[in-house]
Amino acid sequence: MIANKSSTLLYVALGLSAIVYGILAYASPRTDFTQLLALYATAFAAYLYVSQQRFNIWQGIAVAMLFRLLFLFATPFLSDDYFRFVWDGYLLKAGLNPYLHLPDYYINSAAPAIQGISQSLYQQLNSPGYYSVYPPVAQAVFWLSVQLSPNSIVGSIVVIRLVLLLAEFGSILLLLRLLRKMALPEKHVLLYALNPLVILELTGNLHFEALLIFFLLLALFQLFHQRYLLSGVAFGLAIGTKLLPLMFLPFLWRKLGLRQFILYATVALGTAVALYLPLISMEIIQNIFQSINLYFRKFEFNASVYYVLRWLGFRLVGYNAIAVLGPLLSIVTVTAICLLAATKKIQSIRRLAGFMATALTIYFLLATTVHPWYLTTLLALTVMSNFRFTIAWTGLAILTYAAYRTSTYQESLWLVALEYSIVFIWLIIELYVYRQRQRAVNVKLKYT
Repeated sequence: MIANKSSTLLYVALGLSAIVYGILAYASPRTDFTQLLALYATAFAAYLYVSQQRFNIWQGIAVAMLFRLLFLFATPFLSDDYFRFVWDGYLLKAGLNPYLHLPDYYINSAAPAIQGISQSLYQQLNSPGYYSVYPPVAQAVFWLSVQLSPNSIVGSIVVIRLVLLLAEFGSILLLLRLLRKMALPEKHVLLYALNPLVILELTGNLHFEALLIFFLLLALFQLFHQRYLLSGVAFGLAIGTKLLPLMFLPFLWRKLGLRQFILYATVALGTAVALYLPLISMEIIQNIFQSINLYFRKFEFNASVYYVLRWLGFRLVGYNAIAVLGPLLSIVTVTAICLLAATKKIQSIRRLAGFMATALTIYFLLATTVHPWYLTTLLALTVMSNFRFTIAWTGLAILTYAAYRTSTYQESLWLVALEYSIVFIWLIIELYVYRQRQRAVNVKLKYT
């Protein structure tokens, strides 16, 4: 594999990583934070070493997929969202709309019995008091999982994981193609493919950022070849997986120009609307917006700027002002993104990807909730740049799981402060270096 003196150490790192992922997949309870931290730190150190070595890129991709396959039959141990996936899948299989009622409607009312829907499954749901917020692309996968495995939650997990594995493989191939098109080192694809947070959260814990990333990269790849129709459809599918890509529309406007953007946005939004159409009604729209409103006004986890403002709020008004701060920070985020789009030139796909990453960074730094798996989309985009702060962030994000050390969920604000202190310092340094390089380039152009 490698014809140099470091080959033995490389094999050791890869072998150790495989062992660590096996333990993480099948023998790591969420409450044992010490074990989780030690295993993740080992995997991350091996990742940093392996990703810097010189070896055949396809062998590196094969190793990355093998690491993911180790999780194939594992039950997610860091997330219990999959119970809601299966719940929604059973409703769809029965011809019912998962957006229409709260889960307790099917347990406490006179609703007819539905295959798979039971009191025991209901008790496993982590948010039974909220309407389903999973967009239609995810719902289609939920439906497929219970169609292929109607009597086994483990079987449904395997089906979902296979879909996400295919998406991950597609994302890695698209990222490789994009790096080549941008004349960037192709080995940078391994910064994403081998990243432990990506492997653990997307394949291991079944988060649908795997499909989001695939459709986003597909949209960028098609846009690179000026296939606007195909790119618009792919972007619409990304919106149909997670609503997050809506924040990228201002940058697409700047890249395409108004006339081309109107066509592109029509295709993208038309695709997203077509996905929602079979399940949508005014009542359901109200239910979805109610859940989104609660997300911004009630949920808080692993935040940075918001936690500082919350602390100030307690001292100024004596209570948690999230109901005001959440929407306010969202408005600031949207305003910042629109100002960036209005004032910056976006002439290349690489620059477009860079501004998408900038938008996500602003959003995460101002958000009230930043779960570790959110960072995987940011990582995929920053791989196509010279910024590496996201890699540090994916290494530190595991600290958030300290909140689950006991049955009574409680965050360690000291660990949150440590995480964001390092991320902010790293980002500021990289921005300074980037500006210095830009100035040097501008000076050189001026005198040549």
